[in-house]
Formats: sequence, structure tokens, C-alpha cells
Amino acid sequence: MSVRQIPTSSSELEALSERILIRAGASPSNAAVVAHHLALANASGMASHGVQHLSGYVRDIQAGLLQPKAVPSVRYLDTSAILIDGNWTFGQVAGMEALSKAIEAAEAAGIAASGVVACHHLGRLGHYAEIAAARGYVLLVWVGGQGEEEPHAAPHGGRSRVIGTNPIAFGFPGGQENAVTYDFATTATAGTKILNARDRGGNLPVGCIIDREGHPSTDPADFFAGGAHVPFGGHKGYAIALSAEWLGRILLGADRFTVAGRGTPILRHQGALFVVIRANLFAPLEMVSDASDATYERIRNSLPRPGFDEVLLPGQPETRARSLSDEKGIEIDAETWAEIARLEETL
Repeated sequence: MSVRQIPTSSSELEALSERILIRAGASPSNAAVVAHHLALANASGMASHGVQHLSGYVRDIQAGLLQPKAVPSVRYLDTSAILIDGNWTFGQVAGMEALSKAIEAAEAAGIAASGVVACHHLGRLGHYAEIAAARGYVLLVWVGGQGEEEPHAAPHGGRSRVIGTNPIAFGFPGGQENAVTYDFATTATAGTKILNARDRGGNLPVGCIIDREGHPSTDPADFFAGGAHVPFGGHKGYAIALSAEWLGRILLGADRFTVAGRGTPILRHQGALFVVIRANLFAPLEMVSDASDATYERIRNSLPRPGFDEVLLPGQPETRARSLSDEKGIEIDAETWAEIARLEETL
């Protein structure tokens, strides 16, 4: 893969993204939230959720699918439950509003749930987990509804597309140790990785997709010819995917907020549930922090098996990638960089 290293910091990539979004019609406040989210994804080594999405966002703004100046609103509110209507603005903006409201409610009630409906792409879910965990809260995120109009994943044992990739995320605070955070699709791979493999002429790892007849395949072309994602972990991942569908779409009633001409087919029925738990809800914070640190240290000090240099905790690769990005800049593939340059020029 051709790679161009940008000799700038994450903040400079963020500023570039912010300029493009504002020129495309976003309000300055919305553009700032989204640009920070995208640049941080690249800095964290998650290019699949970074600035490569700018062109798609601009395209959806121009098509009227994404409302770049809209502000999320509260549809339902009580002491520990909030429903946020994104009003079809950026998912990152709606997601941050949901997280903020849920943390505020959990501070008082100990545990709170915030739902998000009617918004665009939520971005890297680990972003929200990192923020919550750093503030001393556990976060669980469940996303469903992305397969209602254009399903991409087959159930365990099936070959027909009937569901979305249904991503989830979790964040757990630490004491002196870093927090543990992770996010992933409940399918064996994310959709953007299949797109990237196709566009770059590569193959997928074994066990990621099936062809239209239900046979395992590593060729991304088979996915686009009627194949499907498969759940990670067989029947176990399938059960988690169905849980995300229920909590993210069905529980929130996300289908009520579908509007013709808003959102893409993948996002039109999307719903996300943010569950926030105050870390000292059941035990003193010092006890929780000490137990977390002891557990994390025990895991990190375990002996690696052949083929591994060390045992890492979830979230450590992203933390290390950000440190490396601060030192050496951020690497962007040549195709994405050319598209960003085109956007800046044409807008």
C-alpha cells in the first residue's frame, strides 16, 4: 500500500478536517467535534474510522442526507434515562451529547442510559469509551439497526444477509494504570476493511466472509457479489450481535425516527444505547481502582505465547499509536490524502 506520512501533528490534521467540514456547510461547533474525532482516530491507528470518511460526509451533506448545522435535541428525559434525537446531524455530535447527558445523570443516580436515534455515522465508538473511563465511569455502547434496509451480515448457520455489523464498545476505568477500552463490530471484520481490501487488491483473513452460496472466502469481491459478513466467534458472536440489535434499535424504537431523504440506507434505522455506570456505585472508588490496577498488572505480566512479544490490554495499541503519532506524525494512504486535497481545493 502506498503511504504518505503527513509531517504534522494530530492537531494540524484536525484543523484541516475542520476547514473542509465548515466549507461543506457544517457549523463551526459541529465541525470542531467531528474533526477532533476523525483526527484522533487516525492518531490512534484506526484509519478506517478517521479522515477517510470526510469525502463521504461531504457527499451526504450535498445530497441532503446529513444536516451539518443541526443540533441534537432531547426527546425523552427522566432521572436516569435520556433519548437524544440527532436531527440527522453528525453522529459524533449526537453521540457526544448522549454521552454527556448520561454521565450527568449517572453522577446523581449511579447508573444511567442514553439512547441516540436519527443521526449520521457515529465514528469510532472507542472514542466515547475513552472519555467515559478517563472520567471514572464504565461505559457500554450497543449499536443496532444498520441492517434494516441494506443488511450485510448473515446469522450463524445462515447465508442470507439479514442484519448489520452491529458494533459495540466498552470502557473500564483504571487507577494508576490506564483505562481498558475496546470497540469492535460483532461481525468478524468491519465493513471498511472489506472495502479497503477490495480497493487495494488484497485478501481478507480466513473466517471473515462467506460467498453467496455460503462458502467461506477470503476474496472481498465475493462479498460484493452477494456474499455476507459472518459473526465473530460463531454462535457466541451471533448472540452478541442480536443483543446489539435489540438494545440499539428495538429498545429505543429507532424505526419511529426514519425520515425519507435523511441518513443513508445503513444509518436510517440506526440506534445506539449508551449505558453509563459510576465506578464507585457499589464499592469505594479506592477499592475499585486498586482492584483494577492489580488485575491489569497481572494480565500484562502474564507470559506471552509463541508469536507474541508481550500481552497487551485492550486500548493499549491505540494509546501507543497516539504516542508514536506525536513523535513521527500521522501516516495517511496516498489515495485518502489525494481525496482530502481534492476536497480542500474544490470546496
